[in-house]
Amino acid sequence: MNPAPERPRGTPDTLGPRWWAGLPPAAGAAVMAAGIISVGLHLTGHEAPSLVALAVAGALWLVLAADFGARLAGDRGRFRSEADTPAALTAVAATAVLGTRLSLLGWRPVAVVLLALAALLWPGLMLAVLRHWHRGAPGAAFLVCVATQALAVLAAVVAADSGQDWLAWAALAAFCLGLLLYAQALVRFDFREVVHGAGDQWVAGGALAICALAGSKLTASPVWAGWAHTALRTATLVTLALSLVWYAVLLAAELARPRPRYDIRRWATVFPLGMTAAACLSAAGPTGVGWLRPLGEILLWVALAAWLLTFTALVRTHPGGDR
Repeated sequence: MNPAPERPRGTPDTLGPRWWAGLPPAAGAAVMAAGIISVGLHLTGHEAPSLVALAVAGALWLVLAADFGARLAGDRGRFRSEADTPAALTAVAATAVLGTRLSLLGWRPVAVVLLALAALLWPGLMLAVLRHWHRGAPGAAFLVCVATQALAVLAAVVAADSGQDWLAWAALAAFCLGLLLYAQALVRFDFREVVHGAGDQWVAGGALAICALAGSKLTASPVWAGWAHTALRTATLVTLALSLVWYAVLLAAELARPRPRYDIRRWATVFPLGMTAAACLSAAGPTGVGWLRPLGEILLWVALAAWLLTFTALVRTHPGGDR
């Protein structure tokens, strides 16, 4: 029998009336998962279920935002102790993912506000995490890349919608920085997590998938032409191909060593599954590789199934609230 995974710091024992007060920063991955699945469903024309997923992401984001503010105002010790962990960067990524979906819905002013909020959160949280980086890190280490690329995606989407070229350049800068941060996270990653990780090992591949998504948005932009467009297209396809390799490796490891017990870090599995699907769907048009779309549609249903299974496992683990 597999040993029970170590409970992350702050994970609640029950789902009682104040269950949100015990949620660790890793809970932000649940917002990211619902948000990116909503994006994928929108890209495939399934608008009704996409809006349901968006509502779930929005509700979770509001709960976590309230808890974030409460900790900042009333529990500075806990806030500081959690702010230097990579999982804290889910606050940036979740905000940007939600903003991206709202931008696609046509809610540009709200998307701009969320972009500004994510950009304000990013420097402080990023510096806190980088100061405490170490080798032998879990998959959450790749959130330094994910948070940065989530900003790139949202900035590129808002730039395309508003025609603000400077924002497209800001998105390009975040994209390049995100690639560098991925390389830094990779050299610190404990590769034993591929076999033994409790769920966040999938971020190793999901981080490349969001790089590809950001690259696809930049490739589609009219701001760049000629060699710049070619370079962006190449970067998009290379990062997407590598994310698919990670997908295959991580899936094989899951099949070889099943880890069925629920862990909050499993939401960090669902997000990369959804992000890989969304990256394939988004990249098909700008790169001219048409077969990426049907592949993305297949991967989207896999991600949706994983979301439902994870939610079911959560309910079964905490069926009765306070005990």
